[in-house]
Amino acid sequence: MDAADAFAGAQRAAGVIAAKHRGDLAGAQDLLAAFPDEQARTRAFELLAHLALSILRAQTDQSMDEIVQELSLHMAAASGDLE
Repeated sequence: MDAADAFAGAQRAAGVIAAKHRGDLAGAQDLLAAFPDEQARTRAFELLAHLALSILRAQTDQSMDEIVQELSLHMAAASGDLE
């Protein structure tokens, strides 16, 4: 997988999230199905997460460790809300 494919995959992953956010579950499913395999899907979402966290880090002047720690706390709280 080259860089162009990686970024195209990350863009597709962002599209999945956007589609789900606007309630377009069929569109999200279509975008997920467009990935050639599970490895490509995983790498795309990993790259998207990295890019999103990097943008947040640049905007907040926090370290990546601080952002990940804060994100982990939010995820723990959210998982408690789901129970």
